[in-house]
Amino acid sequence: MSKPFDVCIRGGGIVGRTLALLLARERLRVALVARPTGQAQTPMPVDVRAYALNSASRLLLETLRAWPESSAATPVLEMRVWGDDGGRLDFTASDIGQSALAWIVDVPALEQQLAQAVHYQPQIETVEAPVKAALNVVCEGQKSSSRNEFGAQWTVKPYPQKAIAARLDCSQPHQGVARQWFSHGDVLALLPLSGPTGNSVALVWSVSVERAQMLEKLPPDEFCVALQRVCGDEPGQMRLISELASWPLALSQAQRWVGPGWALAGDAAHTVHPLAGQGLNLGLADAAGLAHVIHEREYWRGLGDEKLLRRYERARKADVAAMGVVTDGLHGLFAQTDVRWQALRNWGMNSFARSGPFKAWVTKQATGL
Repeated sequence: MSKPFDVCIRGGGIVGRTLALLLARERLRVALVARPTGQAQTPMPVDVRAYALNSASRLLLETLRAWPESSAATPVLEMRVWGDDGGRLDFTASDIGQSALAWIVDVPALEQQLAQAVHYQPQIETVEAPVKAALNVVCEGQKSSSRNEFGAQWTVKPYPQKAIAARLDCSQPHQGVARQWFSHGDVLALLPLSGPTGNSVALVWSVSVERAQMLEKLPPDEFCVALQRVCGDEPGQMRLISELASWPLALSQAQRWVGPGWALAGDAAHTVHPLAGQGLNLGLADAAGLAHVIHEREYWRGLGDEKLLRRYERARKADVAAMGVVTDGLHGLFAQTDVRWQALRNWGMNSFARSGPFKAWVTKQATGL
């Protein structure tokens, strides 16, 4: 008869696998509900997503031996942000004495590293359906089918926007510079890929639903022309090298993250607007926070003890709420089209650029230092 499981993690994405590895280090027996590695499946489109991971996320993944190779984790040495009426912000890693502001990580490469780490961890068993365990953790993403099972109500504030993602080659090397434009309600980001000397970028373009539908119908050359109208010559001439992917944007959160014998983590617990690039950082911090609470628990307290799990919820809800306020506020501010709002927000950007120590403090917060 096999040994019973201590924890069942529903969801084999980045957050779920990271949490499984963290709990396996606590000598807990973990069931991970995910598709087994190498299982035959219907061919899927190439994944064009890329995440900006901060120093805290990198350190966490390195301790699990799951940080991808340098070609798949490009350091951001500088970030340039433009407003829509002359506003400009520049951030550099050297200003805060760090080697990078963040790392742009290729999603498939990170998922492969985590899958390999899970494969060689004997405390983790991949299963195809939920199994009985003292603690169930839902990491299925924002479309989770398990939240209702545990009575976790999901509140959503939809934005009238979609995110469009793609990969592009540029005629000039990116030199480790991430670029972002706020333009009349739209937010366009070009994130450096393929290592420090590469010339490929990941596009994340948040636009109105109507404009997204128009852009998705354009031929590749005309799509790049629309991009250049926003970016100008800053990245050089761009060429689309992938299909487009898109998804609706929303600020969402579960009212309760925990209960007797269960907890939520990652996008199953919360989502924020991608303009700050903090979504996966928040999810990985959830995994680290829950693992820490379990590590520090009293010897007599069970894994599914609701009072224990409340400690995790209190600690993480505060951080997620703060990021939600920031991203929601910035979205609302830059969605205003009145010229007076344009003048106010660009004055604010230029004032912040000159703020010295305050700017450095905010930069360190964003990098997870």
